[in-house]
Amino acid sequence: MESDIEESLKKKQKKNPFLGESSTRKPLEHFSVRSYPAMGEVNFMQGEDIRLETTRARFSNVVKRHGELAERLSRDSDKLIFERLQKEFEAARASQTQEICLDGDQWNDGLLATIRERVHMELERRAMQGDANVLADSDFQEKITYKVGSKVICCLEGARIGIQYETSFAGEPCEPYHCVLESKSFLEKMTVLEHTIPFFLPIREAENDLLSSNAMRFIDHVGELLQAYVDRREQVRLIKELYGNQIGELYHSLPYHMIEFVVDDSDCKITVCLRYADLVLVLPTRVKVLAWPTSQFKKDSISAPSPARLSYAEDALRNMSLPEAYAEIVLNLPQALRQMFQHGGSC
Repeated sequence: MESDIEESLKKKQKKNPFLGESSTRKPLEHFSVRSYPAMGEVNFMQGEDIRLETTRARFSNVVKRHGELAERLSRDSDKLIFERLQKEFEAARASQTQEICLDGDQWNDGLLATIRERVHMELERRAMQGDANVLADSDFQEKITYKVGSKVICCLEGARIGIQYETSFAGEPCEPYHCVLESKSFLEKMTVLEHTIPFFLPIREAENDLLSSNAMRFIDHVGELLQAYVDRREQVRLIKELYGNQIGELYHSLPYHMIEFVVDDSDCKITVCLRYADLVLVLPTRVKVLAWPTSQFKKDSISAPSPARLSYAEDALRNMSLPEAYAEIVLNLPQALRQMFQHGGSC
């Protein structure tokens, strides 16, 4: 009887291996302690890498789409407006009877009032074209264009004052921009009717803040915005043209008031961050230049050095144009790196 019971138990254990003692539990215990924490850490690290790559890809895509949008906007409707206004300004200058160049105090509120008066007189003359006496008046026939520095101001048809802004870089002319003001009467404030100024420059803010209270200051301020924008843009274009093989990554905002780039040197990686507090500035107000040591410097150093700020480079960028400062930075970089990293210097 007892032997039958023992035999029955043995058969059950063979059918179900988990009913036995430790020998039958070992595979289950071994499986239960299998490295889940390690797998979790690996998954976490892989997840972090994936998120970083995804963020980097998305950022690059946004920058690319931003550039394409800016190009499309400037290529389509803005281009048509530019071509039309350019022809209109050329016709106005071709039909002028006199061009007056103004210096210093000659450009003032009184002169602007005179220009507005001429616009209104021309409008009245066209409304009274049937009157022979009006047509015979030489003052009405005179067409004067005023040149103030890089600005050309002329009277356009239909109670409009046109300002053409001529921009330049390093003494070479760049593209012109236009702004057309409407002046219906002296009792009404002038308004910006149309313009070819880049959409990312704050012309509407300037119109609201200045045009009604100080029209001359508005005209000058728009010129300052445009020239500073062209200057910053051309500085970036020039370093890409001259040193493009040394610059790894370069990012900038549309108005070029935020500029960042990386310089890949054999001894270290240099990151440059520039910020311009005001859009009329051509030199940055906030500069940060960091040198990230490579494995060679880490090997030579007792303790791994942290990224160091390059003060001489920051001073150069604050006081020189970007291409000049870049040349200065590269020239003095080897000596600066030796002094900082080989002597354990860091910031």
